[in-house]
Order: sequence, then structure tokens, then C-alpha cells
Amino acid sequence: MSISQETSRVEWIKSSYSNTDGGNCVEFAPAALTATGLVPVRDSKMPTGPVLMLTPGAWTALVALAAETELL
Repeated sequence: MSISQETSRVEWIKSSYSNTDGGNCVEFAPAALTATGLVPVRDSKMPTGPVLMLTPGAWTALVALAAETELL
């Protein structure tokens, strides 16, 4: 099974920082990690758009960076 097939069949979780006003929103699909070894990340406003596949270490670093970064 391809990575695109795996990411089309998983539950996507929206960032807790997302809101309903159409702002910048990120979703991730942690369940795909088991099948692919990678964490899929996408723009929630474009669910059929591209998916960024991150290693678990890169995902952890991205979350840590986002938590430390002040929004402009």
C-alpha cells in the first residue's frame, strides 16, 4: 500500500490552535505512523492537497518549535 493510500484512510487531528475563522490550521495523522513510519501533516483548509511526511524526530522538533514561537 502506498503512503498516499495510507494517508487517505486515517483520522486527521486538527491542531488545538486551529479555530473556525479560516486561519492557519494544521492537521496530523498519528495513526499513519504505524503503517508508514512517518507522521503525515497537512493544511486543514486543503484536505485533498499535498501532505508533508515527517520523521517522528522531525515532528517532535516542529511541535517544540511551534510551542516556543510567538505568532505574528
